[in-house]
Amino acid sequence: MMEMTFRWFGSGFDSVSLEQIRQIPGVKGVITTLYDTTPGEAWEKDKILALKKEVEDKDLKIAGIESVNVCDAIKVAAADRDMYIDNYIKTLTNLGEADIHMVCYNFMPVFDWTRTELARVRKDGSTVMAYTQEAIDRINPDNIFDSLKNDTNGFILPGWEPERMEKVKELFEMYKDVDENKLFDNLVYFLKAIMPVCDKYDINMAIHPDDPAWSVYGLSRIITNKEQLLKMLKAVDNPHNGITFCTGSYGTNLNNDLVDTIHALKGRIHFAHIRNLKFITPDNFEESAHLSSDGDFDMYAIMKALYETGFDGPMRPDHGRMIWGEEAMPGYGLYDRALGATYLQGLWEAIDKNARVK
Repeated sequence: MMEMTFRWFGSGFDSVSLEQIRQIPGVKGVITTLYDTTPGEAWEKDKILALKKEVEDKDLKIAGIESVNVCDAIKVAAADRDMYIDNYIKTLTNLGEADIHMVCYNFMPVFDWTRTELARVRKDGSTVMAYTQEAIDRINPDNIFDSLKNDTNGFILPGWEPERMEKVKELFEMYKDVDENKLFDNLVYFLKAIMPVCDKYDINMAIHPDDPAWSVYGLSRIITNKEQLLKMLKAVDNPHNGITFCTGSYGTNLNNDLVDTIHALKGRIHFAHIRNLKFITPDNFEESAHLSSDGDFDMYAIMKALYETGFDGPMRPDHGRMIWGEEAMPGYGLYDRALGATYLQGLWEAIDKNARVK
């Protein structure tokens, strides 16, 4: 049985409270993080336990961490990468000892995700994040954060922290010689190093796909389609090495068959992000409500594929629209994601009951 959860960035960083999350029907857990940590540093056990207590005091539980960010030194195989991998292992050890067993992470160069608009106005008056390749082609990567910062509603965006964006030129320089083969080898090196601690504490590592699922500004992309995923799983063939199946990231590339990919990854999907996209053209898309008819994905078929492959991990509604006058981190307001959580649970209930009748 899948576990419906809700992403929560923590007190002081999120406009949504644990009290509000607890009132969403069916949501008993959160996906959270220590949002004020720096990629590469070891998470202190006391801070993890304090976060866990804060969540559990509101009658919720931590269903997983998103994210324990992988620092650039590991991704580019810098001379000090082993030191940072040791720090990552210390973090996983402390999470495991705190009885937390799922970690979402990514291996994307420079940008964790890329959008060209944070508040595109839709016909219904809601606003959504959107992407157009035409805009990317016009925007200098050094200035992309400046082009978006007025629409953040005052929130710090994950992966787009101002101090990181100030180093964009430096980051591009770091990755200039890191092609797809090198990036993949560096990922495998990292995974092989951390698998023993994952085995010891039963921690499922769930890699998040690149978003969008193609190269942006010439940066390498290695987690964009079924073939790349199967290659990664084969290279480190350990059940704790798995996938975050994000429909909105894989789905950016219309060549990706989401249902087929779910079946191909049976048993290795440890976490699911479910959201919908509406395409104007193949490289101009906007995020939509979770409802199938509001976008271009068959949400019923996606949920049915997860059900049929025995998915039993945490799932969360992903980026939502900004509706009803709410001001929040783009994509992470309360109202539309709460609607999404109940809609997805309704689909799951119907699929489950129909399967039991047969």
